[in-house]
Amino acid sequence: MTPRIATRPWGARLALLAVLGVVIALRLHVAGVPLERDEGEFAYMGQLILRGETPYLAAANMKLPGTYYAYAGILALFGETAVAIRVGLLLVNLVAIALLYRLGTVLLDEITGAAAAITYAVLSLDPSVLGFTAKGEHFVIPPLLGGLVLLVRTPVPRPSRTLVAAGLLLGLAVLMKQHAAVFLVFAVLWVVASAGVAGRSAARAALREGAVLAGAALAPFGATCLAMWASGAFAPFWFWTVRYAREYAALIPLAVGLGELERQAARIATASAPLWILAGVGTSALAWDAPARRHASFLGGFALASLLATVPGLRFSEHYFLLLLPAASLLAGVAVAALARRAAVWAPAAGALVGGGLPLVAAAASLFPEPVALFRQPPAVVARTVFGANPFPEAVEVARYLEAHTSPDDRIAVIGSEPEIYFLARRQAAVSYMYVYPLMEPQPFARRMQDEMIAQLERERPRFLVLVNVPTSWSLQAESSHALLAWVERTVNTDYRLVGLVDIMPDGETVYRWDAAAAGASPASSNHLAIFERG
Repeated sequence: MTPRIATRPWGARLALLAVLGVVIALRLHVAGVPLERDEGEFAYMGQLILRGETPYLAAANMKLPGTYYAYAGILALFGETAVAIRVGLLLVNLVAIALLYRLGTVLLDEITGAAAAITYAVLSLDPSVLGFTAKGEHFVIPPLLGGLVLLVRTPVPRPSRTLVAAGLLLGLAVLMKQHAAVFLVFAVLWVVASAGVAGRSAARAALREGAVLAGAALAPFGATCLAMWASGAFAPFWFWTVRYAREYAALIPLAVGLGELERQAARIATASAPLWILAGVGTSALAWDAPARRHASFLGGFALASLLATVPGLRFSEHYFLLLLPAASLLAGVAVAALARRAAVWAPAAGALVGGGLPLVAAAASLFPEPVALFRQPPAVVARTVFGANPFPEAVEVARYLEAHTSPDDRIAVIGSEPEIYFLARRQAAVSYMYVYPLMEPQPFARRMQDEMIAQLERERPRFLVLVNVPTSWSLQAESSHALLAWVERTVNTDYRLVGLVDIMPDGETVYRWDAAAAGASPASSNHLAIFERG
């Protein structure tokens, strides 16, 4: 007989409270780390939304608009600062932790839920997945887990209202990032399978449940399309999120993508090895632990869907792996509960001790010393350590200068991929392109995009130009057109004067020169930003 340790989860509860206290403190400590460029994109779009602008008209990129509106809500509630965004991320993260706790508890028991929540709290903070930044993947997870909790806790046959609510949440997750569509497919298949196919009537009922869930999940995207059509933004919305996104997803060769996957997976697994080992043990427990085996179809299917959600585009950026963490955390929770049941055979107290002590020790070993040591550094040092020569700390000073030397109606242009400058300066871009990456890629729209950006620059004649001379802000390739760069060189030499020069030195220090000190100066570093004023 399986020992009933779920009735004494005191150790797991205490461990969860302890880990949450540490994680909250660390997140608050790094709240002031300068925004990176994805955060800058979301924040700038959120800022435009609060000003009454429509996404994909004033500014555009290939992401669906869910995270843009989530950022707009955060900015409206807490203010338009980097700290406000990170406080919003903390709340989003706490909601995800609570929902994962609930999912693990409903599936198995409270020890599973608490251990899963502990694992996710630590893994989702890890610098190896850029967990301290407010990436779009973070915003996928609460509606995803909310939908799954509704489905798991409701016995078959599930009422239509539950299926509709779960479907709307899963559809909202897709609006946060397209990759979440994989989870929707998993949920529909699992609902159909769990509804049973024993007999014709059961099969019809199962298919009905799947159809209701899928139909409700499509509603948020359908509503978004209608809203874009009503606002006159449907054409650019469809171009960026479907046509261009399809080209973007096909750019990386399979061999290159698999090599990047191997490198990133090894790095991420090493960073929090004790917790990932628990997830591996939990995977094996689907075969040797009876309670886990009863839920193997859900746990295994969720893990497979999570793996597939990181695959589209074969890019495997660090933050893509955030989508893998809920399933991995659940498996870690399964491991802890299974091992605690084994310990409870010897003594009930031993089961409770393992249930709380094992995830606590694994979490502590994953947090100390590296993440804690890193996060104790000043915010600018954290940014430089994690992001190298990317000009995220420098964007703060450049934006401060631009805000001080412009009026709210002045337009500025960043020639590079640093939309955080627009947000921090509180000034609208003279162009709709927040990044120059698409303009440099070997895809069929690239030259047209360059011509369009040049036309926008000539029409708007921005008061200031910021030329970002940092390779990671461009990703120039051998086949990239240099039309935009040629235009910049011609224009700054005839219509603009140099008023700022920011050198990011090889030793990590930054040298700022403004106004008279910048006039006639030459860059001292290959990584630098040049600020030009018209006239």
